[in-house]
Amino acid sequence: MVSAARPYFEPVMQTDQHLQDIRESVKAICESFGEDYWRKLDESRGYPTEFVKEITDSGFLGCLIPENYGGAGLGLIEACAILEEISRSGGHPGAAHAQMYVMGSVLKHGSDEQKEKYLPAIASGELRLQSFGVTEPGTGTDTTSLQTTATKVGDTYRVSGQKVWISRVQHSDLLVLLARTKSMQDRASKTDGLSCFIVDLRGAEKRGLTIRPIDAMINHHACELFFDNFEVPAANLLGAEHNGFKVVMDGMNAERILIAAECIGDARYFIDKATDYANTRVVFDRPIGQNQGVAFPIATAYAQTEAASLMVDKAARLFDTDKPCGPEANMAKMLAADASWKAGDTCLQTHGGFGLSREYHIERKLRETRLYQIAPISTNLILSYISEHVLGMPRSF
Repeated sequence: MVSAARPYFEPVMQTDQHLQDIRESVKAICESFGEDYWRKLDESRGYPTEFVKEITDSGFLGCLIPENYGGAGLGLIEACAILEEISRSGGHPGAAHAQMYVMGSVLKHGSDEQKEKYLPAIASGELRLQSFGVTEPGTGTDTTSLQTTATKVGDTYRVSGQKVWISRVQHSDLLVLLARTKSMQDRASKTDGLSCFIVDLRGAEKRGLTIRPIDAMINHHACELFFDNFEVPAANLLGAEHNGFKVVMDGMNAERILIAAECIGDARYFIDKATDYANTRVVFDRPIGQNQGVAFPIATAYAQTEAASLMVDKAARLFDTDKPCGPEANMAKMLAADASWKAGDTCLQTHGGFGLSREYHIERKLRETRLYQIAPISTNLILSYISEHVLGMPRSF
């Protein structure tokens, strides 16, 4: 793959070939893992070990890791292209995408010692960092109210509490965890008193962590976690103590942008499928795409997808230049998720009854893309954010 780092102030036209080279390389890998591969994994709730190894060995999964730590030294704009192509091929990038968006927290807030210890092994595939432990059953997206505690005792923190919808824990070696290190009564602000940690999951179930898989409609390997005086070395504190909200926000902005790119890939997958079927399916002696009732919804989905893609691109470029990107990250995720869901519904409608058949793969992808209406942040919370922080309206909650 193309691995040379580049400045992000280059004009867009100078980077088109660079991104296209990455897309073509990812597409070539994905062709070795066809849709039947993903369908079988979905049916068995299996993990795509072979695929993850391939994209790791090819350098794509470590694309955000600097070259001096064994990565490709690329930016979020390239990571978006990688995940988009996996989605567009019919694959499921959710099996490994956390390794990319967690990098936003580790690279910006990790100590030199932490980077030296973990990044080379992550880049080589020796270690997997594919889990992000934030959400709790009692707080959901109200992150500043989370209840899991981390109490410092000597040179360790003892973690107790519960997390839910934490994906890939059983297939990852490391977890980035957010926990409370200051009581809600003692905090100076809503975001004060939260701390972030790099948790080693190897052997964790023998040290006070209980993992319970969640049976869900999508194959994200999500679990519920229970910490009981689980010890984390103080050296694994990520960033400053009590300042963990800032640490995870860098990861969350990256997550929203990268998820948005996956949604763009899903939308283009659905549009590709719908267009091909509309051109080849003959009913009443003519292709169904000749009917405006079939053609126009596909054309509308295409226009919506192209517009959303521009916002994803803008958000990624702002992130890569360390500029504020909260509004853009949120809008990119919302617009791309809406585009993918509408494109998926249109694709299903175009195929009629065949769209419900697992043989056509549409129902699996539709289930996967439906998640992003509610995660990693719901549409209503994005609208609330925009209303308050962009438009200056009164806070609604």
